[in-house]
Amino acid sequence: MNDVAHFATLDPLKKPVNTLAIVPQNRKITALGRKAYNVMLNIAQSQGVEKETYRAPLSEIVSGIDYGSNDMELIKKHLRSMASTIVEWQSPTTGEGSKWTVCTLIAHAEILKERNQNFLIWSYAQPLRQELLSPAVFSKLSIGMLSQMHTHAGIVLYEICTRYKNVGRTSRQHWRWWLPVLSGHPDSERLAKIEYRFFKRDTIKPAIAEVCAITDIEIELVEYKDGKSISEIQFNVKVKAQAPLPLKSPPKPVDLSIIKKAGELNISEERVEDLVAKHSEEEVKQALTELEVRMLNAFPGPVRDPHRYLKARLSGVQQQVEAPISAEEAETLSRTETLKKQVELKASWRDEWLRRKKIEVVASIQAFSEERIRELEADLVGELVAKNAHPSVIKRLQTNGWDHPLVRHLMIDYFATAALGEGWDQPSTEDLLDIASEAAKVS
Repeated sequence: MNDVAHFATLDPLKKPVNTLAIVPQNRKITALGRKAYNVMLNIAQSQGVEKETYRAPLSEIVSGIDYGSNDMELIKKHLRSMASTIVEWQSPTTGEGSKWTVCTLIAHAEILKERNQNFLIWSYAQPLRQELLSPAVFSKLSIGMLSQMHTHAGIVLYEICTRYKNVGRTSRQHWRWWLPVLSGHPDSERLAKIEYRFFKRDTIKPAIAEVCAITDIEIELVEYKDGKSISEIQFNVKVKAQAPLPLKSPPKPVDLSIIKKAGELNISEERVEDLVAKHSEEEVKQALTELEVRMLNAFPGPVRDPHRYLKARLSGVQQQVEAPISAEEAETLSRTETLKKQVELKASWRDEWLRRKKIEVVASIQAFSEERIRELEADLVGELVAKNAHPSVIKRLQTNGWDHPLVRHLMIDYFATAALGEGWDQPSTEDLLDIASEAAKVS
């Protein structure tokens, strides 16, 4: 089964036409931010327009990080951006849509921890809520296809072109209208200086290639000249002959693992997103791993500029500017490496302890009678309904039982919290020492 089919949703995202060509007014919109926003909107639409706030497990929206650590700051950063990024909402077709609106992407967000599980609660501005959650005119999008895309321009172009796949062609606009829409950058002096040939090379052509490679549509650029210069552009849209059929599956959470790893190596999110757009997630992941090893070894010298090193590695450039390392720097790096190894070792002990504890909890559940297990499943369904869990998760539990891979962890946490108390999954120092002692005997 391919990823497109596996991560397609039962109910595609219905994105209002007025939200397709959003123009940021005060800060850049990143690809990850837009993908996370789409997942949240999809979940909110499934919960209904009558609600004032929406709620879902954080793990259904983002993945690839440790929710119990400082990684939570990375999520908060994106939520702050959504709550403070001012955008103009407009249709890609001139005159389409009933109104123009300026607003933030979300009205508010909060993170709440219950029973060792983090939940995200958010809301939308009152003037836009009805249009966002129950739109009359919309583009029907596959969350599965969106989850596989890596560039902001590719995501936006897919969203806009899907709106016109039955028409065959998007609206015709000046290329400077497309510039902030596709780039995700607000209007600025820097943006005003960009020439069309560079916009086409760096943004439009890669976005077209991404849309054609990943989605169920094929698009091509159409250019119109005013004298000798390109003035307006639009896109021809054609549905592929064989499109993957959507299956009943929840939307894929947005993977923040690359952003997390890059941050640990002092590389900004915007820079690593640019590298992913030019190369691929797998290539960047591999290069980040190699960079981490190189920074720990510090041979033949320290890495002075991690981003430059990573960029050169991905571009196949072998020569790096390496400064000679002093005795003091070598001692500092040695201490850093030792500390990092200690932290990793402690994390491995904790993982092993938690693995064993979960085995004990599963054995306790399996020892119950079928009748008692059905009661536990019914209790968990009630808990998930009360917490506004995604309907597909609840249905999976009711259809396949608690031991299904998608809901097994929910039952383990639910039962263990009730039987052992809050913090059941947090080992004591003595517990870790026991694991460490066993490991030492084995080695």
